[in-house]
Amino acid sequence: MPLMNLLAMASPNSGGEGGASSFLSFLPLVLIFVVFWFMIIRPQKKQQDKRKTMIAAVKRGDRIVTSGGLFATVKDVKEDLVVATIADGVKVEISKSAINGVVEEST
Repeated sequence: MPLMNLLAMASPNSGGEGGASSFLSFLPLVLIFVVFWFMIIRPQKKQQDKRKTMIAAVKRGDRIVTSGGLFATVKDVKEDLVVATIADGVKVEISKSAINGVVEEST
């Protein structure tokens, strides 16, 4: 019940101050946006920037994995694609957007 009383006081139809009631009515929306920003938008942007940096750093000799699950070794890097080998004598062109990651060799 106290929440209902607070909302009733914040409604524009109540006899209180106009400026304070409009601020109180927008406060929950602002709080929801702030939580949404820190829980969803900010981490997603960090992940997107990290991916963009990783794709820009792909160089000849790197072992990559594609979004289709293929492992390949980069032979040449072009503007928007890479030429890679997936087996002896089998070269494929792979779009940079299809690269999921650079595989670290564990020896």
